[in-house]
Amino acid sequence: MNSPKTVEARLRASINAWEEMAPAKNFGMTLDEFKAGMKPSFDVRDKLADLADQTTKAIDDRANFDEASLALLQRVLNSILADPTEGPDSSLVEGFGLVRKSERKTGLTRKKTAAAGKKPE
Repeated sequence: MNSPKTVEARLRASINAWEEMAPAKNFGMTLDEFKAGMKPSFDVRDKLADLADQTTKAIDDRANFDEASLALLQRVLNSILADPTEGPDSSLVEGFGLVRKSERKTGLTRKKTAAAGKKPE
Protein backbone atom coordinates (compact mmCIF):
# COMPACT_ATOMS: atom_id res chain seq x y z
CA MET A 1 0.00 0.00 0.00
CA ASN A 2 1.32 3.43 -0.92
CA SER A 3 1.82 6.06 1.73
CA PRO A 4 -0.41 9.14 1.64
CA LYS A 5 2.59 11.33 0.77
CA THR A 6 3.49 9.09 -2.16
CA VAL A 7 -0.10 9.13 -3.42
CA GLU A 8 -0.31 12.91 -3.14
CA ALA A 9 2.98 13.36 -4.98
CA ARG A 10 1.78 11.05 -7.76
CA LEU A 11 -1.57 12.85 -8.08
CA ARG A 12 0.06 16.27 -8.23
CA ALA A 13 2.68 15.06 -10.73
CA SER A 14 -0.07 13.66 -12.98
CA ILE A 15 -2.03 16.92 -12.92
CA ASN A 16 1.12 18.95 -13.60
CA ALA A 17 2.17 16.68 -16.47
CA TRP A 18 -1.27 16.92 -18.11
CA GLU A 19 -1.33 20.71 -17.63
CA GLU A 20 2.16 21.13 -19.11
CA MET A 21 2.14 18.62 -21.94
CA ALA A 22 -1.42 18.24 -23.22
CA PRO A 23 -3.80 20.67 -21.51
CA ALA A 24 -6.35 20.66 -24.35
CA LYS A 25 -6.36 16.90 -24.94
CA ASN A 26 -9.23 14.69 -23.83
CA PHE A 27 -8.41 11.27 -22.33
CA GLY A 28 -11.94 10.09 -21.66
CA MET A 29 -12.36 13.26 -19.63
CA THR A 30 -11.08 16.80 -19.72
CA LEU A 31 -8.31 18.13 -17.53
CA ASP A 32 -10.90 20.06 -15.51
CA GLU A 33 -12.97 16.91 -14.96
CA PHE A 34 -9.81 15.08 -13.87
CA LYS A 35 -8.97 17.84 -11.39
CA ALA A 36 -12.55 17.78 -10.09
CA GLY A 37 -12.24 14.03 -9.54
CA MET A 38 -9.02 14.55 -7.57
CA LYS A 39 -10.47 17.38 -5.45
CA PRO A 40 -11.80 15.16 -2.60
CA SER A 41 -8.30 13.75 -2.05
CA PHE A 42 -6.81 17.22 -1.77
CA ASP A 43 -9.72 18.54 0.33
CA VAL A 44 -9.30 15.82 2.94
CA ARG A 45 -5.56 16.51 3.08
CA ASP A 46 -6.30 20.19 3.73
CA LYS A 47 -8.77 19.19 6.43
CA LEU A 48 -6.16 16.95 8.08
CA ALA A 49 -3.61 19.78 8.00
CA ASP A 50 -6.14 22.11 9.67
CA LEU A 51 -6.91 19.49 12.31
CA ALA A 52 -3.19 19.03 12.97
CA ASP A 53 -2.85 22.79 13.49
CA GLN A 54 -5.85 22.76 15.83
CA THR A 55 -4.35 19.84 17.75
CA THR A 56 -1.04 21.65 18.15
CA LYS A 57 -2.82 24.77 19.40
CA ALA A 58 -4.97 22.73 21.80
CA ILE A 59 -1.86 21.03 23.22
CA ASP A 60 -0.23 24.43 23.76
CA ASP A 61 -3.42 25.77 25.38
CA ARG A 62 -3.60 22.72 27.65
CA ALA A 63 -0.01 23.27 28.81
CA ASN A 64 -0.73 26.93 29.59
CA PHE A 65 -3.98 26.17 31.41
CA ASP A 66 -2.36 23.32 33.35
CA GLU A 67 0.41 25.64 34.50
CA ALA A 68 -2.17 28.13 35.81
CA SER A 69 -4.20 25.32 37.41
CA LEU A 70 -1.15 23.91 39.19
CA ALA A 71 -0.33 27.37 40.55
CA LEU A 72 -3.90 27.64 41.84
CA LEU A 73 -3.65 24.15 43.35
CA GLN A 74 -0.45 25.13 45.14
CA ARG A 75 -2.14 28.21 46.60
CA VAL A 76 -4.98 26.09 47.97
CA LEU A 77 -2.59 23.46 49.34
CA ASN A 78 -0.61 26.16 51.11
CA SER A 79 -3.85 27.44 52.64
CA ILE A 80 -4.80 23.93 53.80
CA LEU A 81 -1.37 23.40 55.33
CA ALA A 82 -1.62 26.74 57.16
CA ASP A 83 -5.21 26.21 58.33
CA PRO A 84 -5.37 25.59 62.10
CA THR A 85 -8.22 23.06 61.80
CA GLU A 86 -6.73 21.10 58.91
CA GLY A 87 -2.94 21.45 58.79
CA PRO A 88 -0.24 19.15 57.42
CA ASP A 89 -1.60 16.04 59.14
CA SER A 90 -5.19 16.19 57.88
CA SER A 91 -6.97 13.72 55.66
CA LEU A 92 -7.66 16.59 53.25
CA VAL A 93 -3.92 16.86 52.60
CA GLU A 94 -3.87 13.16 51.80
CA GLY A 95 -6.89 13.63 49.52
CA PHE A 96 -4.93 16.23 47.59
CA GLY A 97 -2.25 13.62 46.89
CA LEU A 98 0.29 14.56 49.55
CA VAL A 99 1.61 12.40 52.38
CA ARG A 100 0.47 13.32 55.88
CA LYS A 101 3.21 14.67 58.11
CA SER A 102 2.72 11.83 60.60
CA GLU A 103 3.12 9.20 57.86
CA ARG A 104 6.36 10.53 56.41
CA LYS A 105 9.48 8.45 56.72
CA THR A 106 12.41 10.08 58.46
CA GLY A 107 14.86 9.40 55.68
CA LEU A 108 17.36 8.00 58.16
CA THR A 109 19.30 5.07 56.79
CA ARG A 110 22.08 3.10 58.44
CA LYS A 111 24.66 1.95 56.00
CA LYS A 112 26.26 -1.43 56.64
CA THR A 113 30.01 -1.48 56.70
CA ALA A 114 32.12 -4.27 55.22
CA ALA A 115 33.58 -5.06 58.67
CA ALA A 116 30.12 -5.58 60.18
CA GLY A 117 29.49 -8.61 58.00
CA LYS A 118 32.74 -10.44 58.96
CA LYS A 119 33.22 -12.70 61.95
CA PRO A 120 35.84 -11.63 64.46
CA GLU A 121 39.09 -13.60 64.23
